[in-house]
Amino acid sequence: MRISPILLFHISAGTLGLLSGAVAMFFRKGAQRHAVAGRVFVISMLCMAASGAFMAFMKFQPGNVVGGTFTFYLIGTAWLTARRGDGKTTPLDWAALLVVSSVAAVDATLGLQAANSPTGMKYGYPPGPYFFIGSVALLASVGDVRMLVRGGLSGTKRIARHLWRMCFGLFIASSSVFLARQHLFPAFFRTTGLLWFLSFLPLLLMIFWLVRVRFRNAFEGQSMSGNQDVPSTRAWAPKSPVRVERPAVDSIAR
Repeated sequence: MRISPILLFHISAGTLGLLSGAVAMFFRKGAQRHAVAGRVFVISMLCMAASGAFMAFMKFQPGNVVGGTFTFYLIGTAWLTARRGDGKTTPLDWAALLVVSSVAAVDATLGLQAANSPTGMKYGYPPGPYFFIGSVALLASVGDVRMLVRGGLSGTKRIARHLWRMCFGLFIASSSVFLARQHLFPAFFRTTGLLWFLSFLPLLLMIFWLVRVRFRNAFEGQSMSGNQDVPSTRAWAPKSPVRVERPAVDSIAR
């Protein structure tokens, strides 16, 4: 069986994206290894999403075109969020808002068409996936509007935006492999529920990191506010031990 170059490119980028995404998720955030794995993840995921949307367009699969576009949007905006500083926006954010609003509208339309179809399907998918992705796209568009109105995000909110978009993009990629193509895996993977676990693992990690970031920053904020009236010992402690000079023994003898 001959594989087209674009399909081989798509598979290679997706495989590298899954591996680098898993590595980035388990490394400490802000560490050098996390940054390197994150860059590989972003490049490979953008290539995977773009090639997947292109192949779906050539095969006239609107549902997959929307899915690839939404994945590209999630990874791209997550990367932009991490690259820029606190309280900043760029013209690309307005273009991203247009893209994700279109994704939400198209998914809602396809979901309604699937629900009203005699077969309960539209372009190979039931209403559920359309409504699910469309709802997430709607929430993302609301988040974009709030960010643009405020002139950017700072601190914990900026980190949370980066985290959930990266993780949800990874979830779309993992579910596209482990759930949509279960026939490619041994029976052990299918019967034990391992494929479901691997598919939803990015969402579980997303919840873990969001909770950790939220509560860690809240704890640090309380610690700082609770200690602001307590004088620091570093302010008055001597920088070095005081050295007392003692007379030499032979001088005393004389």
